[in-house]
Amino acid sequence: MKKAMMLMMLLTCTLAVKAQTPNHFGKEINESKAIEASALPEKMGDKTEMAAKVSGQVESVCQVKGCWMAVKLDNGETMRVMFKDYAFFVPKDISGKTVVFEGQAQKKTIPVEHLQHYAKDAGQSKEEIEKITEPKDELTFIADGVIIK
Repeated sequence: MKKAMMLMMLLTCTLAVKAQTPNHFGKEINESKAIEASALPEKMGDKTEMAAKVSGQVESVCQVKGCWMAVKLDNGETMRVMFKDYAFFVPKDISGKTVVFEGQAQKKTIPVEHLQHYAKDAGQSKEEIEKITEPKDELTFIADGVIIK
């Protein structure tokens, strides 16, 4: 009986560790057919929303809890990637790493309050936050899953 219990505990622990793959977050996705983040704006064209799988380099991450990341685009801008239904977060120390994420790309106007909130989460100074006074049109992304390479 003790052996059976030990075997079940070992199996349970093994499955729990496997379920928490350190470089996968959210829905299990793969890297195949991901487009570069720099190609996404052109691929979207005039669409305001589009399903996509994207690869790019992380510029910054929410330093409060990892609830968003900013991924570099070619034009010096970034695309904010948030996580569907706030269901998962990414590590706060992945700036500079390459990620693959899948979900919905969206063109939106971001209100001043949200921009200031994001700036605070990113650790910007009070003075920098107070300079944000206009809404901004941005390409954003709601990810179902993320892979950190």
